[in-house]
Formats: sequence, C-alpha cells, structure tokens
Amino acid sequence: MRQTGILMPVSSLPSRTGIGELGSSAYQWIDMMKENGIKIWQILPLNPVGYGNSPYQPYSSYAGDELYISLDILKEEGLLTSLPESFREKEKRVDYDAVRSFKIPYLKEAFERFREQKLDQEADYRQFADQEWVKEYSVFRALKAANGGTCWNEWKEEDKNWPETRRQLTEEEREEAAFHVFLQYQFFRQWMKVKKAANDSGVRIMGDVPFYVGVDSVDVWGGKDNFLLDTDGRPIFIAGVPPDYFSATGQRWGNPIYDWDYMKEHEYRFWQDRIGYSGKLFDIVRIDHFRAFDTYWKIPSTCPTAVEGEWIEAPGYEVLDILTEKLPDVELVAEDLGDLRPEVLTLKEHYHLKGMKILMFSIETKGKYAYDSFHDTENMIIYTGTHDNDTLMEWYGNLNTAQKRKVRKFLKRQGCSQGSVKERLLHYTLKNKAEYAIVPMQDILGLGEEGHMNTPGTVGSPNWEWRLPDFHEAVEDLRSLRKEMTDRK
Repeated sequence: MRQTGILMPVSSLPSRTGIGELGSSAYQWIDMMKENGIKIWQILPLNPVGYGNSPYQPYSSYAGDELYISLDILKEEGLLTSLPESFREKEKRVDYDAVRSFKIPYLKEAFERFREQKLDQEADYRQFADQEWVKEYSVFRALKAANGGTCWNEWKEEDKNWPETRRQLTEEEREEAAFHVFLQYQFFRQWMKVKKAANDSGVRIMGDVPFYVGVDSVDVWGGKDNFLLDTDGRPIFIAGVPPDYFSATGQRWGNPIYDWDYMKEHEYRFWQDRIGYSGKLFDIVRIDHFRAFDTYWKIPSTCPTAVEGEWIEAPGYEVLDILTEKLPDVELVAEDLGDLRPEVLTLKEHYHLKGMKILMFSIETKGKYAYDSFHDTENMIIYTGTHDNDTLMEWYGNLNTAQKRKVRKFLKRQGCSQGSVKERLLHYTLKNKAEYAIVPMQDILGLGEEGHMNTPGTVGSPNWEWRLPDFHEAVEDLRSLRKEMTDRK
C-alpha cells in the first residue's frame, strides 16, 4: 500500500515553552495527520543534543532529551504546583540554551515532588531505573556536571574510567544521577503514550538512528572497546565524507570510528542492542548514512578537514545478517544518498530495504529539457527534500529563469499543470509509484530559506532551530493536499 508521510521533528512542534514537547501539540499533530490521511510521521533523533545542538551528536543512543518533556503533563500529574508560564511561545526558532535554562527549574521541582510522593519506590519506576543503559547514562550526566560539562576524555581519571571501576559516587553525584533517572522515566512514559496515540490513529513513527555516535557520549565512554581510541580516550580516526556537493573540503564530523574487529568478536552486540531498543521506540527505523555499512571514510584525527582519508570496507553483510536474524520485527530503511558505489545499492537490495530518492536532486535541468534522472521503484521512499538540504521552494528560487521554465514544462508534461509551482511539485511527488512519499513540513508550508533546517559541514545556529509557532497555516495547507495524500492508497 502506498503511504504518505511527513517529516516533522518533535523539536519543531508548537508549544508554550519554545520547543516541541510530548504534550498537547503532539496529540493535536497526530489528529491532523489522521484527518489528512497521513500514515507515517518521520522525526529526527530524540536523543539529548550535544555539540552544536545537533541530534546527530547526542550524549546517548538510548536516552531522550529532557527538553521534550511536557511541563503541562507534569502539572496535570501533580508534580508541579502551578502551570508554567509561557516562554518564547510564538518564536520561529528554538533557542536551546534559553529553553533549557527555563525548563530545568521546573523539572527539578517535579523531581522533588516525585520523591516526596515516594513514586520512585513504585515497581514500574524501579524496573525502568534498573536498566543498565539508564544507570550508566545517569552516572555519565552526573559526572559530566561534576567536570564542568567537558567531554568525558578530559575528566579526572577516576571519572573517565568509572565504567571499568564503578567506584562509589559522592552524595552530590548520586543526587544528580537520580535526577537524570527521573528525567528519562518521564520522557519514556510521555513518548510511549504519544507513540500509542499515533499507532491507534493509524500513524506509524519513523525514527532516525545515526550510523555513528558522538565522541562525547555514554556510548563511547561506557563502551570504549567498540571504538578506535588512544589511551586517553581520544579518537585515532574520525568519521565524515570526502569533498562533495555540500562542501569542497568534505565533512569532518568528528565521530569516532568503530573497531569492527572487536565488534565481530562480540557478535556486533553494540548494534543489536542499539537497533533493538530503537525498535521499541519507533515503528520504522531509518539508518542514517547507510552507505557506511559498505564503505566508510576514515579520516586521521589530526587532519583539520575531511580531505585526507581513505575508503575502508565495512562488514555490512555480517552486521545486517545478525540484525535481520535477531530483530526480525524491526523494519529498517536505508538513507542511501550521496555519491555511492554500486555495492551500496547491492547491499541494500540484498535485504530488500527501502532506499531514498530526493526530488530536487533527481530533476536534471542542464540540458535542453528538464527530466527526472532517477530510476523509480516501488520499494523506495521519495522525498521532496530532507533536513540536510534546501527547502523545495528555496531550491526552486535558486534556479535561474531558464531552469525554472524547464522545471515548469517538465511538470506540465507529467500532468502536473494545476496550481502553484509548490503544489505542482508536491503533486508530482505524491503521484510517484514509491511505496512511501514523505514531505518535510517546511515544503508543505511552501517555506523558503526561513525553513532551512541544517547545512551539512556547519555547526551551531541556525541549524536545528526551525519550529512552528502554531498550527494555523499547517491546518489549511494539509487540508488542501488531503485528497492527493489519501489517494496514494
């Protein structure tokens, strides 16, 4: 069955606190998707954002960012004495530092009332808190605070080596760790209720799992042997991609490279656990930078750019064999974008995984006529664009006059001649034979540069900050596309 989806990060939802939450706006969004025949809600990683507020450089592959916890729900549950005041409610950008400063005092108040009511002694809470990843993550955050927020490989030796020694925490560290256990419990409860509401409405959620993890993460600190690190815990080699469409010097991500030999000796347990847990949180798991299962760009950590490096073959078949055997119920899809060698597509097709087509990359305008250069199949996902490139109207606006004319003529030849250019491009996308057609919310709204989510190879503001101040325009634009979205069946 052909289905329509929308890419809408949780962080971009409207709320009273300046960032998307797992409260009323999330449920309103689910109702809007149900009403308009949308079957897939694709999100970006929910993990605690780290360097540059990037969801692809998180502190953990398991934990959720406490910023998404709904304060209103905590008030409804009696964990806050008063309804929090509105904060940056109508802003169109997320100020992560400001929002965090605003929300943390309320979260700490909720934590104290939670303990006063002895809710931390209930079986459900204890069962959650006893999970190994929860214990390790809470200690990581406590020690990170004790070390001034620096990366773990700059901590005191006793803290850097805590996963190996498990030394006893101080009272202050225990308090901070307990606070983070509480935050993760609240996040998990709220998220799973949102997921259930989506599923009950016929909407599946597509989560996003970055191929790599951030160096400043509990994943690396607690599993050092899984990575190529020196004796001080610093990466010997780092991940990225060579010069390409986005950057003349490549993209130097800084993530540590996996020690595949060690992982193989342990049956790729790191990947089994990571994908398995994601399968509990999401209905579909999108693996970002899937091509690294075939070959990955290995950059010496001493290189200031991504120009120096080499392609290294990865044990993709071995890893995916184990994942498909051990986790047969997890639906995986592959982000297979970029300059790929044929073996990447062979790997993807061997496991019958859906790959991706990006409309603005597939429409070729250099010749006499514009044409679609991508070979379509049913077993794929078509997007107008992703979080990493221009919005649809930003792309169209940057074309010259001749190219724009070619695109309009192309759309007319395809039977898409009614409405605005935005509507015609969306119509062409939605009528594609791909099983899934997913459109970023910015493209539904017809936003230009103001809707740009992220520019690869750059760090910090304004990346990852776009948000909706309310749903007013979204309601109208979705309604205008309802028939085309539901007709994909």
